[in-house]
Amino acid sequence: MGRPKDPEVAIRCVDLSISRAGRLGGSQRVIDGVSFALPHGQAIAVMGPTGSGKSSLARVLSGTREEALSVAGGDAEVEGISVRRPGRSHRVLTYLTGYLQQSAGARLPARQTVSEVISDPITSRDRNVNSRALAVRVATLLDELLLPLGCATKYPYELSAGMRQRVAFARALVLQPRIFIADNPFANMDIEVRKTAIDAIAQRQHDYGMSSVIVTNDVDVLRQLETNVMVLRAGHTIGFGPGVDHVEWTPGEESERKLLVP
Repeated sequence: MGRPKDPEVAIRCVDLSISRAGRLGGSQRVIDGVSFALPHGQAIAVMGPTGSGKSSLARVLSGTREEALSVAGGDAEVEGISVRRPGRSHRVLTYLTGYLQQSAGARLPARQTVSEVISDPITSRDRNVNSRALAVRVATLLDELLLPLGCATKYPYELSAGMRQRVAFARALVLQPRIFIADNPFANMDIEVRKTAIDAIAQRQHDYGMSSVIVTNDVDVLRQLETNVMVLRAGHTIGFGPGVDHVEWTPGEESERKLLVP
């Protein structure tokens, strides 16, 4: 099960560097020496321009394997499990984290119903799951995210882009994860639905101490979530603070303050 987990910290990232292999050989450092600690029941937002390494960081922290990505230096421990060398604890890492990848709503499997999509993190691990209890959990998530219960039997292509994104959101939460890692989670959501999704995160933080890593440049969302903020550029941390209005910048990087203008 990995090292004993820190009772205070959900994620401890120490001088983490991540490389991405190129198609023609060689590799590029996409995260370079990033460090932070995320306490239980709190959230951190990762901001930055395109190509800053935000998505690569989220993917590695979630335990999602991608052949092109590798930890090149330092480490991060997620609930005591090293992302650099998780070993047999890799399965536990993916169970503890609910991961919502970028454009998740557009990547839903076309041949599964909405109910099957949301249930997949459970049924892929346990084929003998109580089907009635699972149906109740799926229905509860649909209702929480303002999706009609009739959606359960539909296929993703029958839904709007915003509805598909909420289905992906529900799938990431179905295991009641200890850590929610989401890359641009509020894409294609209107204002009312976005507030509902934000409330879903906040409620879980309050109820059982779920921690969250949210990749977004949406300043309004971050103010509602009251997150810590880390700003990346070219894989480096150039700003950090307890909220979008209190970011401290590394020398010479104040020009990136434009990211924080709604």
